Order: sequence, then structure tokens, then C-alpha cells
Amino acid sequence: MADDRSQQARPSLSRQLLPAVHGLLARPLSSYYLLIASGALLLLIGLTMVFSATSVKAFAEKGNAFTEISSQAVYALLGLVAFWIFQRLPTVTLRVIGRGLLALSVALLTLLAAMNALASVGVLSRNSDGDPTLGPLVADLNWLVFGSFSMQPGELAKLAMVLWTADVIARKGPALGHWRELAMPLFPVLGLLFVLVGYNDLGTMLVLLALIVGLLWAAGVRLRVFGALGVLGLAGVGLLIAAASRGAGSGTAGEENYRWRRLTAFLEPLADCDTTTEAGRSCYQLAQGRSAIFEGGWFGVGLGKSALKWGWVPEAGNDFIFAIVAEELGVVGCGVVLALLSVLAYTGFRIARRVNDPFRRLAATAITTWLVAQAVINMGGVVGLLPITGLPLPFISAGGTALVVTMAAVGILASFARAEPDAARALNARPTPRWVRLLWAPLPPLPPPRRPGPQRSPAQKAGSGALGEAGGGRRR
Repeated sequence: MADDRSQQARPSLSRQLLPAVHGLLARPLSSYYLLIASGALLLLIGLTMVFSATSVKAFAEKGNAFTEISSQAVYALLGLVAFWIFQRLPTVTLRVIGRGLLALSVALLTLLAAMNALASVGVLSRNSDGDPTLGPLVADLNWLVFGSFSMQPGELAKLAMVLWTADVIARKGPALGHWRELAMPLFPVLGLLFVLVGYNDLGTMLVLLALIVGLLWAAGVRLRVFGALGVLGLAGVGLLIAAASRGAGSGTAGEENYRWRRLTAFLEPLADCDTTTEAGRSCYQLAQGRSAIFEGGWFGVGLGKSALKWGWVPEAGNDFIFAIVAEELGVVGCGVVLALLSVLAYTGFRIARRVNDPFRRLAATAITTWLVAQAVINMGGVVGLLPITGLPLPFISAGGTALVVTMAAVGILASFARAEPDAARALNARPTPRWVRLLWAPLPPLPPPRRPGPQRSPAQKAGSGALGEAGGGRRR
């Protein structure tokens, strides 16, 4: 009897749980709260794991275990400021900012590429670390360093591409069906940006390509355009791989093509990877990351108790921080990170589906595609399913520019979530106090009123009723 009762209780529990979840998701501001909750939890986990992964190396090199986490905490505060600012901006301002960010990112990327190219031919001098210098400015591969300040122009290009491309596509509207309208000015700018970014950073170029594919898909572009983009993308990756043999990026002319080795290392069995040789150096990071995952098991060795972060896993606080998460928190901890990223992705696409403005819909799709693609490429590289491209894991990896830009993008999503028709009506129905709006976010504009359906006369209603009864009789 007890078993029968438990079997009867199980379906009733599921029947109660699903309507409750649907009820929570049906609330006007559910997208906004899901976005804030998942982003805040990911940021908290990221700060915790950055401290755990970098404290040993920071103490060994600088005598202070809190050096890296202090810097990351400062960038997190700057990210919160960026989140607050971008959440308050209207779409008109975002469109203008997109053009300015695009011009700035192209200028910085051009400067970075020019400094690396001129240093390779001996025009510019190099510092003690071998990095090109131009007065107080230093080009450290993908970073521009000015004194104690450093930034990655490629991260800024992601946000610029989202806003500018969404603005261009939204303005063109139905004209996107014509190749000429689609190509100008979109394709020339994309080609220039891909070359400038990919010269030093192939991973960021792949994220930009995924972002553009998501944008064009949301715009309803024909499938043959994606085929053409795929061919051009593969050709571009091939050219960048070939350019590495000429000294592009961190390559050296005449030496083994490091990009080709990194892109193919994940295909080699770890048993055949001899990390003591020069040829096996490219799979060393993958082998150590896999060892960290094996050590973690289901529940991990405990927070802060990783053994492989003691100099064994390269870039333990940045590109390979997911391996440290797996070692210390196990499969359960990795599942929590994956679940939060899935909630963030679901919420972003939900916002894109529910907003009315084409610009908001396209920008929300692009931001979500960007974050999902970057997370998939990073985690796929750590577990050995994809090539290692050096991309950070959003919210989790150490890195100032990446964190600030990511939080600014989430702030844009939060602004769009408040602009959903039901959310805007709910917020304007009971306006918040003025001091709350000054400290948090202004009220979104009200959507246009719903159009009432056509009115029918009593005779038409009676006629439709009689027709329905006659139809019902025929069905019987």
C-alpha cells in the first residue's frame, strides 16, 4: 500500500511543480530577475575561483597571495559600474555608442597590429621581455599596456560589433534580402575587423564569427549566405594559420606553425603526447588540464585544495580555470557553472524573443550567442573536445577587460529585459520612487497599446453561433 501511495504521489508532485515553474516564468519581470541572479552567482563563483587558482602563484612571485584577486575585484567593481551605466541607456544612445566603439576598437587593433609588424622588421625597439614599445606604450601580443593600465582591444571589438551590426541590420530591414544591401557596409568592415583581430587572436575571431552568424540568423537571412560565410570563415582561418609561419601573432618565421599545433593537439591521444619534447609542448596544457579533471572526480578535492594549480596547469587562473573548478569542486561544481550559464543563455534568447524593437532583438541575440560561443569554446578546449584557443570563460576567468565588457553586455540585456512589453507595463503601473530610479534604472518606455480585435454585430455573432452548432452537428 505504501508503494502504491508513493507512486501516486510522484505524478501529483510533477503536476504541481511544472505549473509553479510556468507561473514564475510568466511573471512580467522574470527575465530580469533570472538574468541578475545567474550573472551575480557566476561573478561570485568567478571571484572565488580566481583567488583559489592564483593565490599560490601570486604568493610565490610577489609575496602576496591577494595580488591577483585584488586586481580582479577592482575590475569587478568597474564591471558593476559598466552594468549600471549600460542598463540606463536608451536604444538611441546605444546605437551611437556602437559606432564610436567600432571606430575606437579598429583604431586600437590597427595600432596593436602595426606595432607588432614594425617590431618584426626592426623599425620599433623591444623591451626586456621582447615586447614592441612605442614610447610608454607596450604591445604585449593581444594587450596594449600603458604603465600599470592594460586592455585587450579584441574584447572591446565584441561589444562594438554587437551594437553596430545590430543597428545596421535593423535599419536595412526587408532590404537584407538583396546581396548588395547585405554586403555594404557590413562585409568590408567585418573583413577588416577579422583580419585585425585574427592576426594576433584566432579565438576572438571565431567568437566574432559566431556572433555575426547569430545576428544574421535572427535577422532571417537566407541559408546560402551562411554557406558563403562558412567558406569565407574557413578560408580566413587557413590564411591566419599560414600567416603564423611568417611570424603572425606569437609565431616565428621558419619555425613550426604553433597555430596548427594548437588546433590539432586535441586530436592526439594523450598516451602519444610526450611533453618532454618540443613537438609535445603544445599538448602539455591539455594533458595537465585533463589530469586536474580526473583528480576532481564527482565532488572534488575541496575548495582551495588543488594540487595542480601549484605551477602544473598553465594559465590556471585564466584560460584553464575550468580545470581547477573541476579539480576542487568536481562534477557537481562544474554542473552548477554549466547550469548558471544555461540559465543565462535561456534568459538572453527569451529576451530576444519577447522584445518588440528589432534593434533590441538583434542585439540580445548577438550578446547571448557571443557568451554561449565563448563558454563552449573555452570549456570544450579544457576537456579536450575542441582546440585550445586561449579564450577566457565568461565571468569565471581572470581578466579585466573581458570581465568589464561582459558585464556591460549583461547590463544591455538587463535594459532590454525591463523593456519587454509586460515588464514595461508592470513597472509603469506602480512607478518606483525617484531616488530608486536615480540609483538603479529609469522606467522603460511604455509599449504601444494593444490593438482591439474587430467588433462584430449581434447578427454576425448569432450567425457564427448557428454555424458553429451546424458544424458541431456534422461532426457528430
